Amino acid sequence: MSRAVISILALLVLLYVLLCIALLVFQRSFIYFPQPRALDDPATLLKLPASDTELLVTTRPHEGPNALIYFGGNGEDVSQNLPEFSQAFADHALYLLHYRGYGGSAGEPSEEALHRDALALFDWVQAKHPCTAVVGRSLGSGIAIRLATQRPVARLVLVTPYNSIEELAMSQFPFAPIKWMLQDKFESWRYAPHVTAPTLLIAAADDQVIPRSSTEALYSRFADGVAALEIIPAVGHNSLSANPGYLRLLKGGLCEG
Repeated sequence: MSRAVISILALLVLLYVLLCIALLVFQRSFIYFPQPRALDDPATLLKLPASDTELLVTTRPHEGPNALIYFGGNGEDVSQNLPEFSQAFADHALYLLHYRGYGGSAGEPSEEALHRDALALFDWVQAKHPCTAVVGRSLGSGIAIRLATQRPVARLVLVTPYNSIEELAMSQFPFAPIKWMLQDKFESWRYAPHVTAPTLLIAAADDQVIPRSSTEALYSRFADGVAALEIIPAVGHNSLSANPGYLRLLKGGLCEG
């Protein structure tokens, strides 16, 4: 083998190693896209005490047994949902969590940190509202499903959910050893068989971010009779919530008024 060929191969190997190192170091920047908070009314904000940071929750208080906790997508400002949710779910108190680094919450997001925050928020809300439903959209579906295996969630709604982020990353970066590199795997499939709360999965027919096959794989993991799958036609991952059927499905998955 000529010296030139050896040099080219060595360069390719070096580039591959550097690319893998970059993915390893910056992997969380591919998962989390913190957004500022658009709704800045102090009356709508709750400061949730956590063990190591301060979290903000956009809220609409409401007396009574029913509450909705919402975990949003990886690039979502959850406060923008408050006006529409307040109108659609008038008989529910609303709690929309700003992840660490999002919307004024302190700290840096990670799977384990967000899980701890979800537990803290649920415990705080459920003490006031015995019928607490949990909604997780996209990234938030992995947080919501894990929470539902550890707390008495009344209802669970998963919007554009995935089987695991690890599987999605492997399809995006098939050349990299994702299985050994990825820190935040969000393995929803691992938790689905242990969910006992009535569960609704909502998928977008033309989702280009989370393939329908990933959602259907997750759906197949639930015990018989626990979950239902609804597909909204002619919408994509980000346009799903603009469809009139979205809020109707969401409302059907919550606590009864």
